[in-house]
Amino acid sequence: MSALLQVDRVSVSFDGFLALNELTLSLEAGELRCLVGPNGAGKTTLMDVITGKTRPDSGKVHFAGRDITGLPEHRIVNLGIGRKFQRPTVFPRHTVFENLELTLKGGKGVFRALFARLSADERAAIERTLELTGLTENATALAGLLSHGQKQWLEIGMLLIQQPKVLLVDEPVAGMAQAEIEKTAEILSSLVGEHTVVVVEHDMDFVRSIARTVTVLHEGRVLAEGPMQEVQNDPRVVEVYLGV
Repeated sequence: MSALLQVDRVSVSFDGFLALNELTLSLEAGELRCLVGPNGAGKTTLMDVITGKTRPDSGKVHFAGRDITGLPEHRIVNLGIGRKFQRPTVFPRHTVFENLELTLKGGKGVFRALFARLSADERAAIERTLELTGLTENATALAGLLSHGQKQWLEIGMLLIQQPKVLLVDEPVAGMAQAEIEKTAEILSSLVGEHTVVVVEHDMDFVRSIARTVTVLHEGRVLAEGPMQEVQNDPRVVEVYLGV
């Protein structure tokens, strides 16, 4: 299996509602994929299945050649799949640097992690992440005092420092100012090649600015897939999504 992440004929139903309907999706290593579609199309359920939050009724999910269907969430994280939810979750009473340090030393407890001495490699990893996310100048600022956009970047950094192979990012630019949207596009685009990034987003201007390949979901299935120009001109996509 050449794909890094393969979703094969996955179906999920909730109280008779078919949220995913034999959905198949293939992601290659190092690609940036945008996932779009109207509300109820199955985007969140798909990410829940990939990350182990929801077990499918049928079908399989393979990651790096391994069947991960139904594995516990923490095991899927440890295998290298990270997820960022729409609302940023940071440690507001700790500095930006400490947030990254706590994530890097996950599982040791807050006090033990903060008082443990960083190795040169760990410090370098934090500094690289600060630079990538544009937060170097905010390293000593309390995370709770950051702007909404900066909190989003910090949480992306907290995922990246764990070195995941796949990042699932849910509506990263919701509520952002234009300058923050542009910076977020820059951050996510910089990850191409090193990480596989899946972005769920409703802001189509943002999608156009970063999209390599776009997958459109509708009624739990893939309606269209391909380059942005091709997808946005598909009459089916215009009818069910772009035309509303």
